[in-house]
Amino acid sequence: MIRWAASIVLLCWAMMTQAQTLDLDPQWEYVADTVMGGVSSGQATREVVQGRDATRLTGIVSLDNNGGFVQIAFDLAGGAALDTSAFKGIALDVLGNGETYDLRLRTDALTRPWQSFRTEFTAPDTWTTIRLPFTAFTAHRTDASFDPMRLRRIGVLAIGREMQADIAVSGVRLYR
Repeated sequence: MIRWAASIVLLCWAMMTQAQTLDLDPQWEYVADTVMGGVSSGQATREVVQGRDATRLTGIVSLDNNGGFVQIAFDLAGGAALDTSAFKGIALDVLGNGETYDLRLRTDALTRPWQSFRTEFTAPDTWTTIRLPFTAFTAHRTDASFDPMRLRRIGVLAIGREMQADIAVSGVRLYR
């Protein structure tokens, strides 16, 4: 029995290391600046958007009361670090309203909620796969370097300016 289980684990590992992508199964959660006193409002819903099952973030970003974001985010590996060093970056299947959004990554080396590694992308009005290499992410409010062996959380944010957020995400993958 132990040999059989070990064989299955080795087979799964071999398949994963040879695959060009690794689909992630996000359990998105909605977070807004209200956690720190802001007044932005929004929601995350599961719905069919132009023929695809997706998580859709909608809302109004307000800079009032030192606020300025709405987001959807999910933890990898139950909140523990996931080694993504065999991959080059994150691929998102998105549809939006033509606005610029942030993709933010957190590793287990970051200890403060305002720390992240981030990059921007535009969400077009047709379903598009956007590939964001790990090298495109810059450190924010941390001296830590991005370590793909320690990836813990991924978030999509409408942030930093007053705007109407409307972005749907139908897939998230790691790519080689």
